[in-house]
Amino acid sequence: MRKPTEKSPDSLQRALEIFRRHGGLLRTKDVIAAGIHPRTLYALRDRGTVETLSRGIYRLSDAAPLGNPDLVAVALRIPHGVICLVSALAFHELTTQIPHEVSVAISRGTEPPRISHPPTRVLWFAGKAFSEGIETHVLDAVPVRIYCREKTLADCFRYRNKIGLDTCLEAFRLYRQQQWRDLDALTRFAHQRRVLSAMRPYLEAIL
Repeated sequence: MRKPTEKSPDSLQRALEIFRRHGGLLRTKDVIAAGIHPRTLYALRDRGTVETLSRGIYRLSDAAPLGNPDLVAVALRIPHGVICLVSALAFHELTTQIPHEVSVAISRGTEPPRISHPPTRVLWFAGKAFSEGIETHVLDAVPVRIYCREKTLADCFRYRNKIGLDTCLEAFRLYRQQQWRDLDALTRFAHQRRVLSAMRPYLEAIL
């Protein structure tokens, strides 16, 4: 019996079945680990059956639209990173801005990832500033690490000269309007990020 080639109908169909078993989304290394030859993957791409979400990340073209394609792409490319700053504000509905890039924190000393799409801003956090306040949300069947609301507010105030004080104050106002707030956690993260004294007047005025 003749062995299927990388571009034979049997090989292409098997590759499609593997994609479907994984929710229609795979990284290149996952594709290879699943037994799909790279030439089979590229053949599917050239036929338009799969599309490139980001470098090294492919999804079925007929899959349902992703709700958070940029966050998912960054989470797959940087699985140990954490979505932060304005990107986290947007996820938590604490800003009216539409981020033009994904902000992601990585542990200090980590090699910076190379991502051409989506536009990504990498920040290095150290110690507890990196490791605490992380929540994992499943977006489009992909686990995405995002800082909690209180950690995000403290981080944004720490970077207020870069993202703008108006952005921080809007986030405080929107936080106040949300049903559930943890002021103890907000105070703790503000102290951790050494912005508690600077934040206090705004917190007292807004919260």
